[in-house]
Amino acid sequence: MLAYPFPRESEVSCVLSGAAGLGIQTVEDMLARVVVDSGLCVFGSREYMSRVRGGNNSTELRIARSRVDALVDRMDILVAMSRNVRVNILERIAPSTVIIGDRAELGTELDDAGGVFVQAPLAELAAEAGGRIYSNSVAAGILLGILGLDPARAGEFFVKRFAGKKPDVAERNTRACNAGYEIGRELVDGKGLFGKASPDESVGRALVNGSDAVSLGAMAAGCNFVTAYPMSPATGVLSFFSQNAERAGAVVEQTEDELSAINMAVGAAYAGAKPMVTTSGGGFALMSEGISLAGVVEAPVVVHLSQRPGPATGMATRTEQADLELALYSGHGEFPRAIYAPGSIESAFLLTQEAFRVAHKYQTPAIVMTDQYFVNSFYNLNPNDLAMLDELPPVRETGADYRRYEDDPSGCSPFGVPGFGEGIVGADSHEHDEVGHVYEDFKLRKRMQDKRMRKLRGMSDEAVAPRLYGPEDYDALVVCWGSVIPIFREALSLLGLERTALLAFEQVWPLHSSTGGLLERAKRVITAEGNSTGQFARLLRSHTGVKASGSILKYSGLQFSVEEAAQRLSEGIAGKGGDS
Repeated sequence: MLAYPFPRESEVSCVLSGAAGLGIQTVEDMLARVVVDSGLCVFGSREYMSRVRGGNNSTELRIARSRVDALVDRMDILVAMSRNVRVNILERIAPSTVIIGDRAELGTELDDAGGVFVQAPLAELAAEAGGRIYSNSVAAGILLGILGLDPARAGEFFVKRFAGKKPDVAERNTRACNAGYEIGRELVDGKGLFGKASPDESVGRALVNGSDAVSLGAMAAGCNFVTAYPMSPATGVLSFFSQNAERAGAVVEQTEDELSAINMAVGAAYAGAKPMVTTSGGGFALMSEGISLAGVVEAPVVVHLSQRPGPATGMATRTEQADLELALYSGHGEFPRAIYAPGSIESAFLLTQEAFRVAHKYQTPAIVMTDQYFVNSFYNLNPNDLAMLDELPPVRETGADYRRYEDDPSGCSPFGVPGFGEGIVGADSHEHDEVGHVYEDFKLRKRMQDKRMRKLRGMSDEAVAPRLYGPEDYDALVVCWGSVIPIFREALSLLGLERTALLAFEQVWPLHSSTGGLLERAKRVITAEGNSTGQFARLLRSHTGVKASGSILKYSGLQFSVEEAAQRLSEGIAGKGGDS
């Protein structure tokens, strides 16, 4: 494994590990808030077990003086708050890793793990602050002391976070944090790692994760109807909308199952709403018939599909990119659809708006694909850097001669809403004529199918172009999509290869017209994606005829790290790698 260079003056990777229920998320939120309020940057990524109770969870906070947006294996500091540290965390301990833990809890568990162990009386200090439940705040305080960040900011966070609870809850957390801070400060002799330079005042202060970005993008597009049956890891979008429904002017419905969720959305689209459904692979599979219904009814429906490993329940709280073909081919019959796969928070905000724009312009389903890693990762940004698309055009009043499925050269018939105008707005799941009446007429069938499929031409012309990172005169081209993009972009930067570029796809169907030409210019094409069969590589070959000369695949349930991506890229470009 490549050793990631640790620019200690500019970046630190901290991992907190502890039992579920110990308040790791509270600590994560507090540390991230203090970091960005101090003028630094943070990237956070959490992993958790699929259990109602028990088990160990962890979160990684990558703290830097400049923008960071990818997962690294390197752990400079590991705070182990509970015993039974998971194997995937233990494997990341290096001789340089500083392990902070309480022997009263851990015993000798980490004695042979490698790294440098630092005893910290978490339980004792927590008890002095008011109870053992405050050990998480003691641990967070130690990190603040090591980093050289002001613990008063933590106190401000606790006051806001626990505003609805008894006043002593915030006070006890603050007391515990301050006790830990003194330990951390002594560990670095009062010279905190980020205490030397002035903070960057230009750093964006908004902390946004993938779920928030998809939700905010939908709200920006005017989404006013959200349905879902809760399913990890897609539930974050449902939660965000339900918490902000009034401000968004949206109706949010937790349905009895996924069939109801998609069919309610199709009905809402028919009535003139701007609906979105959020689900994961298992739920999306159940929605297949409803997706097909949206295709024939020509209903503008947006679906957020957050991927996790399958088949079936698979690993409910882990990550994968194995639902591309499910999204591409779901639903019986043939009808156009658009599929987006954002690689950044900013892209998720923009592309969710784009999904609404395309769905409404072409009156057909659009799908936004994320995954567990993406929706649970976050970093800080400036809200002014989020791009807003124009508002969707208003629905026009129908005339007396209105025909819902008028045969237009673009395939897009005038969109009307029942009750808004004199026209009758027909709709039917059967094949129908321009008015919406059911006919079993073979010539009519061909005419209407041709009309629907003509939309794909316009959607292709408007497809988001893949983004090229690196030299224009490349010999080798690394191709990836969705959440792995920032990881492989940083990995390539780490390798410093002069004639290798990265081609990043954030719209995976229909593909932009430049795709074939960009692939053909490379002597070697290597695809990198999070599944076991190379689904996107297969799509590229069927669409362009270009076969990738190598692929880098991962399907363990964990995301690639920068170091792993760099290692496997170096082998793949040297011709030593291949399918895994």
